[in-house]
Amino acid sequence: MEVKELIAKEVENVPEAYLIEILDFIRFLENKALEQKMEITLASETSLKKDWLRPEEDEAWKNL
Repeated sequence: MEVKELIAKEVENVPEAYLIEILDFIRFLENKALEQKMEITLASETSLKKDWLRPEEDEAWKNL
């Protein structure tokens, strides 16, 4: 059985009050993953902008 199937099976027996907490935790994990992606994106942008902001780059992309 896959993990999703195991979780779904377990959720069937969980009281409603706990389901709210489980949903909250899932959303927390999703937000955490999104924040990590944003941190990586910002770090990449900072390190790459020195290459992006060169006249050679402007020349290469001017016809697009």
